[in-house]
Amino acid sequence: MKQITGTEFKSEVLCAKEPVLVDFFTDGCQPCRTMAPVLQEIETEAGGSFKVVKIDAAAEAELAASYGVRAVPSFFAFANGKCVGQTLGAKSKASIKKWFEDSVRTA
Repeated sequence: MKQITGTEFKSEVLCAKEPVLVDFFTDGCQPCRTMAPVLQEIETEAGGSFKVVKIDAAAEAELAASYGVRAVPSFFAFANGKCVGQTLGAKSKASIKKWFEDSVRTA
């Protein structure tokens, strides 16, 4: 799972050939730390069918604000360069996977 900056957002997310699960987090957020290994497992299990990237919402405040991030962790599903889903808060691995798969399936 790669942490990206706002300058990498276009190439890593908007221009990605595969769907992307974006995690907006902050270092001081305990639920964000709890979700990190879960997201790593999800990406590993995906086997390259999609990727997961992390964005520090505090360091990239302008980008976070442009997507309406008001709390972390905030998760976004991107497919074909468009945001196709959004969810907020720590969740189980199964719940995140289902939300992401449902979001990109309807894209």
